[in-house]
Amino acid sequence: LINLSYFRRKDWRNRLGFFSKLNSSHSMFHLLKNRPYRPTVDDVNQWAQSLDTLLSNKYGKTAFCIFLKSEFSEENIEFWTACEDFRLHTSQEELLSRANSIYEEFVKSEAPKEINLDFHTKNAIVQNLHQPNASIFLAAQRKVYSLMENNSYPRFIHSDLYRELCSAARRESRHPKP
Repeated sequence: LINLSYFRRKDWRNRLGFFSKLNSSHSMFHLLKNRPYRPTVDDVNQWAQSLDTLLSNKYGKTAFCIFLKSEFSEENIEFWTACEDFRLHTSQEELLSRANSIYEEFVKSEAPKEINLDFHTKNAIVQNLHQPNASIFLAAQRKVYSLMENNSYPRFIHSDLYRELCSAARRESRHPKP
């Protein structure tokens, strides 16, 4: 059974996709350039090695989030991050509360930031929601990670934003600010 409401909601994003062209890499770059820390040339080059490397760098993760927002697909990184944070909780009470929050925000049909999951993955989460453990979202998180790794990440690495970050890092290395 296909959840058509998910596709309808995603369809408005596709129809408005031309706005992402208006949200130029120049304006996206401005969101990053005024931060106190600036990545080095090595940092930015390492981001192209793997999604793991990109996400392990705070600045790289921020740049990727900004890029995903420009593509109207930030729910994927937000879900992935929520799952990473979820596993840090230890008490059953915290796990239950956070699991329900993540479910309501990302997994539930018609959720505000619904991610695209197959029936079996969603069902496994629902079955364990009353007594969650640290791995309740692991299968879903892996699917979302794979989606980002195979789709969003390659587009990011070839984006104007990434090229501008590379150029800015090279300029900064030649003319460091005091």
